[in-house]
Amino acid sequence: MKSLTIGRLAKEAGVNLETVRYYERQGLLPKPPRSASGYRLFPTDAARRLRFIRRAQELGFSLKEIRELLSLRVSRTTKSRDIRARTEAKIADVDAKIRSLESMKRTLRKLTNVCDRCAPLSDCPILESLDRETP
Repeated sequence: MKSLTIGRLAKEAGVNLETVRYYERQGLLPKPPRSASGYRLFPTDAARRLRFIRRAQELGFSLKEIRELLSLRVSRTTKSRDIRARTEAKIADVDAKIRSLESMKRTLRKLTNVCDRCAPLSDCPILESLDRETP
């Protein structure tokens, strides 16, 4: 079986060396055996796994969620509905973040609309609003 050094793996997966090491420390990438000279020798499918991890992160999955997806991926008892349920939960999470960001945007717009640009900085409504204590 062909194996990859950490540098070759990083290149094939499109990540840097520290990313490979980080995922290895986090348990997302199994620790590979080492050659007689001490080089890590990753299986060729490790590049696919790294791309999976990176893509899942891009879609907003946390490392914990990715770890669960990876476990489900290799389990013989996993059903597609298990993966779908996790994806639907992620969609709900994204929707909540969007609502939160929209609320932040509305608040920032209100603050910029009350800013008259001419008042002394000590009377800035934006800074006053940020300094205000709220219960």
